[in-house]
Amino acid sequence: MFKTYEMYIIKNFLNKFFSISLTFFCLIIILSILEEISFFKDVEINFLIPYLITLLAAPITLFEIFPFIFLLSTQFLFYDLFKKDELNLLKVNGLSNIKIIKILTYSSFLIGIFTVLIFYNVASKLKFFYTDIKNQYSDDNKHLAVVTDSGLWLKDEVDEGTLIVKANNIQEENLIKVIINIFDSEFNLISTIQSDKIDITNNLWEIKNPSTTVKNITKKSINTKFLKTNFDKEKINSLFSNISTLNLMELLNLKKDYENLGYSSNEIKIHIMNIISTPILYSLLTILSAIIMFNMSKNRSLFFHVIFGVLMSVIIYYINFIFNSLGNNGRLSPEISIFMPFFCISLIILVGLFKVNDK
Repeated sequence: MFKTYEMYIIKNFLNKFFSISLTFFCLIIILSILEEISFFKDVEINFLIPYLITLLAAPITLFEIFPFIFLLSTQFLFYDLFKKDELNLLKVNGLSNIKIIKILTYSSFLIGIFTVLIFYNVASKLKFFYTDIKNQYSDDNKHLAVVTDSGLWLKDEVDEGTLIVKANNIQEENLIKVIINIFDSEFNLISTIQSDKIDITNNLWEIKNPSTTVKNITKKSINTKFLKTNFDKEKINSLFSNISTLNLMELLNLKKDYENLGYSSNEIKIHIMNIISTPILYSLLTILSAIIMFNMSKNRSLFFHVIFGVLMSVIIYYINFIFNSLGNNGRLSPEISIFMPFFCISLIILVGLFKVNDK
């Protein structure tokens, strides 16, 4: 059982966490609603739709800034303890600085487990509904890409016709072992094109040695055939970039499909590892914030703590962003790109913990 003063710290920490989370949630809503209203300004819809989809997208954005909410929550907790001179009272009751940090760390870790197992999966599903609703009013709904166990599938609308493309895998700028079915506006099959390799560097695809079937008659050609589409390599990559709409199980399945396709799964690996490691990140940032507060003048203003907390958050964000980008580009392994920032923060923490009880 927790002692009274331990429960006091946990309760105050949770109050700070929920208050700051609610503040950020409201800010997300305010900043997003204008963008959604602008998106739907030329569309005849129920006036509540922009507000609804803003609410659907907000939780996943809140999840992304949770690490910095933990950092600020710890700062604000210690600010109150210093301001009310309660830290000395806690020490009189046998609660050392190290023990206070332990209590906060365990609390952050447990909240982190909840956010991974429950909050993230709910938030990603809401983001999926957001994307689904918004796609109904977007031109991109005409151009779809899906990865399945059987390979890559593309749907494209060109010149009042429809292309259905199936490729076994992707190698650099080429689709491998491709079947293209071309339909008219009434979705009647016009022709089928098969090729072992298609260059998709730009929107004008170069089909190598195509076999073209029209009305059950197949003709093989040794020449290169060109086909106008709305897809190139960059476009296909962008359609796969919104992985925040997938829960953990869907991400694991997509990773497997990418590997079967021959497509780089580094971005998905990094995203999965980011999610799974969030309890560790929350704990490290809580410890770091506590150590900084113990080493900082207790007479600093609340405004100073807010500015300092935001500055720390920005620095940590860009460190994570740089290492994640290096991992996505293949310059670092996914494991190093995720855990190198953790290692750097841990070194700072180890140095700060040596004399934290003397503060």
